[in-house]
Amino acid sequence: MNDLTLFSMFTLGILGTGHCIGMCGPLIFAFPGRTGRFSAHWFYHLGRISTYVIIGTLMGGIGSGLAQIAAGTGGDYLAWVARIQVGFSLLAALFLMMFGLVRLDFIREPGWMALASPDKIPGYGKIMKSAVSNQGQANLFLVGVIMGFLPCGLSFAAFSRALPAGGAFRGALLVFVFALGTIPGLLLLGTGASGLARRYQKHSDLLAGLLMIYMAADLVLKAWPNIR
Repeated sequence: MNDLTLFSMFTLGILGTGHCIGMCGPLIFAFPGRTGRFSAHWFYHLGRISTYVIIGTLMGGIGSGLAQIAAGTGGDYLAWVARIQVGFSLLAALFLMMFGLVRLDFIREPGWMALASPDKIPGYGKIMKSAVSNQGQANLFLVGVIMGFLPCGLSFAAFSRALPAGGAFRGALLVFVFALGTIPGLLLLGTGASGLARRYQKHSDLLAGLLMIYMAADLVLKAWPNIR
């Protein structure tokens, strides 16, 4: 992982602004937007980012953990780690390529993404009803946590990239940087800037799709020398 990778993840978040406004905009208007408090938006996004970082941590930890488990079965530890990382890099590249093609409108978004719908989380209905009647900071934070599980191609692509990151911290960092890129556009909802983002959503989707494909190709090229 290097500065270019972090910059690519942040740029992916920025380029997803139009998509994020279309998908999350109504939720922001319905919850933090109704309070009239700017701080409410921060608590909502803090919850959403917390979910993203936790998932990124788990993905990075799973990738690193499996490599260590495989190495523990015998053989050269470094060789096993390299093999596992290559496998996860290729898997992440496959998902990034798929989500990139979705953004370019070459293929449809896969139906299995709906399995990650937040309404399957225990207590979902209670938290949402509570947030409607009492829009305190704690409730808005919890709504953000739940909405972090919304099935979204951009966030799923970021989670995929965290898998071969090389550890829990690196996975968390990659997804955190991506999440930071999604914030400016969502904070500008209701302003002329958000209208501009919606107007040029197709252009930003095109650039985001190309960036995902670039990230997929970069993973494959880095893994290629280690493929035997």
